[in-house]
Amino acid sequence: MLQPKRTKHRKMFRIRHDKVKAHRNNTVSFGEFGLASTSSAWISARQIEAARIAITRHMGREGQVIIKIFPHMSKTSKPIGVRMGSGKGSPEAWFAVVKEGTVMFEVKGNQVDVMKEALRLGGHKLPVTWKILARESEGVK
Repeated sequence: MLQPKRTKHRKMFRIRHDKVKAHRNNTVSFGEFGLASTSSAWISARQIEAARIAITRHMGREGQVIIKIFPHMSKTSKPIGVRMGSGKGSPEAWFAVVKEGTVMFEVKGNQVDVMKEALRLGGHKLPVTWKILARESEGVK
């Protein structure tokens, strides 16, 4: 699963992701088609991996899948049955902060209908609403 090799700070503040549109990473740049979010959310490393597996299984041996998001943010939790206070909990999972308009996955090198169907299958594994963009489109405005 994806997680950073090392970070400057193990425990992070929660980043707000609502009411913000992506200024970067909002166009299809490497592949022919991309999966762009139309809402914002935190996407866990497990969900990214599940979407990647669904896309690569449908594409078969042909083509390439490019993942454009990475889970940099750690989410902490305290054990069950521990009283309030005595510091912040330990990191439990890693999340990617995805804003509205972010292109999350890109595909290239296969037939058009196969690539679109693979992105559709991968999109259903993610907790955001999404749409499929072609390379020539400008992105979500």
